[in-house]
Formats: sequence, structure tokens, C-alpha cells
Amino acid sequence: MTDAKAALTEANGDFDKALEAMRKKGLTKAEKKGDRETREGLIESYVHSNRIGVVVEVNCETDFVARLPEFKEFAHQIAMQIAAMNPSYSTMEDIPAEVLEAKKTELLESESLKSKPAEMRDQIVEGQLKKHFAEQVLSEQAFVLDDTKTVGERIKEQIALSGENIRVSQFRRIELGVTE
Repeated sequence: MTDAKAALTEANGDFDKALEAMRKKGLTKAEKKGDRETREGLIESYVHSNRIGVVVEVNCETDFVARLPEFKEFAHQIAMQIAAMNPSYSTMEDIPAEVLEAKKTELLESESLKSKPAEMRDQIVEGQLKKHFAEQVLSEQAFVLDDTKTVGERIKEQIALSGENIRVSQFRRIELGVTE
């Protein structure tokens, strides 16, 4: 209650601004929880039209949170995201170093980059890498149920709601007739 009153005072009585400030504060708290260990959670599955199947492991800190209906619904949403968007990696950190380096080398050797100033090339390549892997990395993808945010932002919202660190540990997607 005191947080709400302080946010309203800070926003000069503007309810919408106060609500946004409180959300940001919650997300800031969520980011601080990112280093905490996640040993509990659940495995969720989703099958779409009997053609695409997904199994995903979503972890949290306690079995209490893992048993909440909201957490199960969140895990189901992540499974649906994986079925729809077919990511290859959970986070940018999960991309193998050799894959990242190969793409970086390819971008550095491109003709279009050679015409750019040398001091800007690294920044340009970093931006191009992020853009290239945005569709392949689950946390960087636009969230299919609300495309105004990324999956990573949706995870941070869930962290703020539950008060615990949450992460997608692993997933598998199977599509009928498609072999890897």
C-alpha cells in the first residue's frame, strides 16, 4: 500500500504513470533475482493439431510456485511459443561459441561492412548478430500472445509476479514429417 501511495505521489496523482512506475519497479526487482538458483519447476507439453509437439522444462526456485496454476499456465504459454516460432536456443548465452563466431566472421567479411568506418564495424556487427539470432533465440522472440513484448520480457513479468527466478532450461520440438 505504501508503495502504491509513493508511486502516486511521485506521478503527481496520475494513476497510469504510477502503475507504470510500479511495474518497472517490479521488473527491476525481477532482474535482481536472475542469479538465484532454479532447481524446481515443471515439464509442460503442448501438441498443436497433432502435427507439432513440444516438451519444455520451466524452472523456478520452489515447488510451491511450481504448483501454482499461474505458473503452469505460463509454462503452457512458453510451450505454445516454441510450437509456433520454433526457436533453436533458449537465450543468447546458449548459442554455441563456434556458431556465434562463424556468423560474426561472415558479417565482418561482408562487402557492405567494408565500406563502413573501422571504428563502427564492431557495433554494426553486434547489432546484426542480435538481429540475426532474434528469431532463433526464444527469449528474444516477439511473444506470440502479445507481440508488444518479447518472451524475455514476459519471463521477467512472471518473475515479478511470482517473486522467484524463472528460466526455461530446455525444450524439444517435434514436427510431423520433419527430421533434423
